[in-house]
Amino acid sequence: MPENLETDICVIGAGSAGLSVAAGAVQMGARTVLIEKGRMGGDCLNYGCVPSKSMLVAGRAARAGRLAARMGIDYDPPRIDYGKVRLHVQGVIGAIEPNDSQERFEGLGVTVLRDAARFTGPREVAAGDKLIRARRFVVATGSRPMVPPIPGLDRVRYLTNETVFELDVLPRHLIVIGGRPIGCELGQAFRDLGAQVSIVEMAKIMPKDDPELVDVVRRRLTDHGVKLLETCKVAGVESSGEGVTAVLERDGETLRLEGSHLLLAAGRQPNVESLQLESAGVDYDRRGISTDDRLRTSNPKIYAAGDVAGGYQFTHMAGHHAGVVIKNALFRLPGKVERTAVPWVTFTDPELAQVGLTESMAREAGLTFKVLRWPFAENDRAQAEHETEGLAKLIVGKGGKILGAGIVGPAAGELIHPWVLAMANKLKIGAMAQYIAPYPTLGEVSKRAAGAYYTPKLFSARTRFLVRALLKLG
Repeated sequence: MPENLETDICVIGAGSAGLSVAAGAVQMGARTVLIEKGRMGGDCLNYGCVPSKSMLVAGRAARAGRLAARMGIDYDPPRIDYGKVRLHVQGVIGAIEPNDSQERFEGLGVTVLRDAARFTGPREVAAGDKLIRARRFVVATGSRPMVPPIPGLDRVRYLTNETVFELDVLPRHLIVIGGRPIGCELGQAFRDLGAQVSIVEMAKIMPKDDPELVDVVRRRLTDHGVKLLETCKVAGVESSGEGVTAVLERDGETLRLEGSHLLLAAGRQPNVESLQLESAGVDYDRRGISTDDRLRTSNPKIYAAGDVAGGYQFTHMAGHHAGVVIKNALFRLPGKVERTAVPWVTFTDPELAQVGLTESMAREAGLTFKVLRWPFAENDRAQAEHETEGLAKLIVGKGGKILGAGIVGPAAGELIHPWVLAMANKLKIGAMAQYIAPYPTLGEVSKRAAGAYYTPKLFSARTRFLVRALLKLG
């Protein structure tokens, strides 16, 4: 007979969203059960953000000599030990791992069950030999790499973000299928570490970002030696010796691309299949679990958070979801998901960061707006660091309302922060134009871009007439 557990809140999934909910709930006095069938920390810690950014850092270190040479400093060509690079990546994961560990959460008072979970009713979940009944449930099972329906894929070896960091040798030629952020980040990292890299994308790379900003990333990828094959369809894949061949179609032509390794980075899909959500009366589809603005599912006792809830699949959104769930499930407050001031960053070199609407989004929405730009080439700190490629681009609506901001350039992920804050607090463009920015800093690009909103009026004929008239008064 299964053992029955009665609890206040049961969280399924120990990734970013689930861990945040569990930690918050138990420390606020709720009896909490956390169920995880895989690795604690989920995708972000083990297969996503942490290892990919660690590898990007290694790639940057490998090419440091190129930048140094422009300043009169010569290094020997880098000698890359990929085995030690892998140890570096695993070391970073290991340093963060204790924060997400079973031991830490049990220390907080959470009951942690390491098993697969499935709903057996609208208020019951089975996990191994346990049957959990809870006042509220939170499904935070995340997502996994999508395997596209490419002919021959079932007969070749391929990598995903869940397996690529297990490689103990550097690929000779890595073929990346998918030019979205994951594909571009990993493609650039492996190229900087010495691999030949080809990225195949059915449309254009990074299709959700502003094309003007993406162009800067595209040029840098090409300059680094990454081969970009855009608007290419993968018609099939096949084994070739110890490697793989991708058969591509573009503009009526067939191309054959031979590589040593194949990496799939063509999107993600929610983890819902084994949950038996039908037993709980929870609606879902291929995009994930359906929720309202408060993250309640069609069963009001069950919430969904993180990637499995669809929408933006970012770790920071998973953390935001956790806060919304805590407000609703524990405090009965009508907290809602923020959908406007949501930032995202692609950590290529240069980084590309966005929040709010892009230019094309604003145009498609029929809005009246101005586009403001300021290039890093006009920033003194960027000149001193030889990092002048890129720009800040702002979308400003009527009355100075900030509709969106995008930055491509050095540290763009850090520089986007004030724009997120401004949009979240409904600040106007004047607030960003008038603050005192320390000199010389990269952040001045934001202030200068914002100040461009007032340039036409400040230097207009009317302003000159007014100044001359005032001067005549003595």
